[in-house]
Amino acid sequence: MLATTGWTAVHRPEAGVSPRAAALAAWSGATFQGRPLPAADAPVRTVARFFAGLDGAQRARLAEGHPLVVGNLDGVPVATRYRANLLGLRRAALAEEARGRDVALTPADRATAVRRAHRFASLAEPGRQILAFDPTGGGLVAEVFGELAEARRISVIVPGVDTDAVTFERTQRRLTAPAGMAESLYETERASAPDGRTAVIAWAGYEAPTGLGMDAATGRLAVDGAVRLKSLTAGLPGSASIALFCHSYGSVVCGVAAHELPDRVTDLVVAGSPGMRAESVAELRTSARVWAARDEGDWIADVPHLEFGGLGHGADPVSPGFGARLLSSAGARNHTGYFEPGTASLDNFAKIGTGTFGSLVCATGNGSCRAGISGAEQD
Repeated sequence: MLATTGWTAVHRPEAGVSPRAAALAAWSGATFQGRPLPAADAPVRTVARFFAGLDGAQRARLAEGHPLVVGNLDGVPVATRYRANLLGLRRAALAEEARGRDVALTPADRATAVRRAHRFASLAEPGRQILAFDPTGGGLVAEVFGELAEARRISVIVPGVDTDAVTFERTQRRLTAPAGMAESLYETERASAPDGRTAVIAWAGYEAPTGLGMDAATGRLAVDGAVRLKSLTAGLPGSASIALFCHSYGSVVCGVAAHELPDRVTDLVVAGSPGMRAESVAELRTSARVWAARDEGDWIADVPHLEFGGLGHGADPVSPGFGARLLSSAGARNHTGYFEPGTASLDNFAKIGTGTFGSLVCATGNGSCRAGISGAEQD
């Protein structure tokens, strides 16, 4: 299989104590006004209850003192997380700027530091709502478009390979990066349903594979990503329904997570999927509606859809036997065009995100993908 697809092993060496590890160590040994802080892996309800007992000034003090923990802790009020991550980004940008001037580093390492400093500074610009930030390794980021705390429907973009803090957004080919995908979807949702009270999250909150290497051929990183995705969806504020839009390897993450996602995840959409580590929708063991789309020119169709000895991700989600609801993706143009304005895929995604299922365009050209959805669900 590796020879057929050209996949090769990729290694990611890490050295030293990560910023996140140091922050967690400081958090675990700290108290606040004589009270122990909730564990960083405490249930969402425990964290929410602790922060509900604090006033705004107290939350701000914790955000300033422990930005890399508070900013990534599910159950913390979103405004507090935004504040913490703004601080974390500014501090990380300064650290990378210093590394960029460090003559003890190699020219390549200094150049990487400069790129990271620029990206962190961009993410810290006024008006951006950063829901998660961890500079460790390639870096993890999540950004919110819209008013998350007031949303009745929330869409989450789960991206695929080569996603980290630096590639989270791009100037060129903007709509191939998570931030561009999410902004495009949010704008289309707003145009489709101006009063719909929606929010979209660009979630690069897991360690994604680098290139089409061994990590991309296995589910190792997807398993860790699934844990993080479950925590995210369980910790989002309010009672809004959630739709996941899972692109490429992101669909592997969504497939692994499917059976443990909360009931408020009502729709699971995969685009350009190499498989979901399942042979059918039934094997996903989810109550969510499962949708699938793939452009005719998407090279992912040539990847063997099978799983053997831990390699590969199982059946093709757009195959008739898988059982997904098949969406039109007309105009998407290959593997990275699903969020381009004017494509049937983006229009369909926006309709799912806003709950207007009655006007979805199915891949079959008829209404088969809408079968069984009640009128109430199409409002």
